[in-house]
Amino acid sequence: MTSRDAQGETHTTITEVPPGFAPAVILVEPQLAENIGMTARAMANFGLSELRLVNPKNGWPKKGVREAASGATHVLDRATLYGSVAEAIADCRYVLATTARERGQMKRVFAPEEAMGEVVAREGQRTAVMFGRERVGLTNEEVSLADAIVTFPVSPDFPSLNLAQAVLLVGYAWRQASGRAVLPFTGELLSPPATREALIALFGSLESALDAAGFYPPEKRDIIARNMRDMLHRMSLTEQDVRTFRGALRALTRRGS
Repeated sequence: MTSRDAQGETHTTITEVPPGFAPAVILVEPQLAENIGMTARAMANFGLSELRLVNPKNGWPKKGVREAASGATHVLDRATLYGSVAEAIADCRYVLATTARERGQMKRVFAPEEAMGEVVAREGQRTAVMFGRERVGLTNEEVSLADAIVTFPVSPDFPSLNLAQAVLLVGYAWRQASGRAVLPFTGELLSPPATREALIALFGSLESALDAAGFYPPEKRDIIARNMRDMLHRMSLTEQDVRTFRGALRALTRRGS
């Protein structure tokens, strides 16, 4: 498949990509140079670099777009142009459509964190997230081409998001889900949410240790164990949290043996 870059040159798109490939950001008929530039800046903030533009209004490149990017011009320089949404997603194995409105379509609906977890699970496949026009978003037909919908848990009293803001939220969620989030100044890696497998293993270790310590009244053992599982679920443990808990349990059980 071929497409045109910002300089009008053609290139061939490779369908299969290396593991860890980030999702492409697709802007459908964006109108304002400021929005495209700020989108590029938001992408660069979180390590996204592939920008696809579908029929940008009034042509491309736009006056003022590079200034709005605040240094993220490498994203703009590599941006590719497409004549339709179908062309922009033709090489993708998994596509998400962002929308703030219920579309009446039988599709799964994700918050950004869940959506980017789905993207990360498809490591090695080409994926994309579509963002619609500034005023009217994506059409129902365009949404129908996606595998699932991404929406944002904004206040119902004021649900409007700027285009670049929506990209920023998705980029942040992707960086967390992919394990690339690093705290500034400390260099500490933010741990991703714990998997079900890790949580179930923690439950087993905790319950075995409490059984050995005689913690459970026999007649209430199952109820108390379920309540403690619910308590741990509410804590939204990360992988690092689980490792810390299990390490503490091992130390306690060794000390008591």
